Amino acid sequence: MAKCVQDRHPSVTWWCPQLPASPAQAIDLLLHGTAAWPRGQMAVMGSSLGGFYAAWLSAHWGVPAVLINPAVRPSRDLARYIGEHPVWQDPSQSIFFEPAYVQELKVLESKPLPTQAATLTLIAKGDELLDWREMLARHEAGQVQLIEGSDHALSDFAEHLPQILEFLQLA
Repeated sequence: MAKCVQDRHPSVTWWCPQLPASPAQAIDLLLHGTAAWPRGQMAVMGSSLGGFYAAWLSAHWGVPAVLINPAVRPSRDLARYIGEHPVWQDPSQSIFFEPAYVQELKVLESKPLPTQAATLTLIAKGDELLDWREMLARHEAGQVQLIEGSDHALSDFAEHLPQILEFLQLA
């Protein structure tokens, strides 16, 4: 996505920071990093836990969002992953997911914000980690693309890129 935006829309500011493992620190980084951005010209995008964060930010700010297999109840789903894990983007690095992070997620979940109408949610029925029915129930107020098959990583992402770019008005 970053390369696509850079190649086709070099004037668009693309920011995709490596988020800390702490959900509170991640949200703080995102809120402070975009505090001066014009909301009327902004959108957020995320996958899995990043999709949860993007949905939270979209509802908080009232900006469009693209959500890819977004986590719905990450405090429940990530509670079993307390401990050290390799970083997905760089397996030579690791993070430690602390029990306190589950509580931080519960705080974010405690005030469920409505799904914005300006939300495109891509949900793979073949997601091996998250229940597509739960994602659909949570995000059906927005635009939903229910994908037969695929997987949690949305390995067929390129097939969905035209729809994402059109939704973001970048087509």
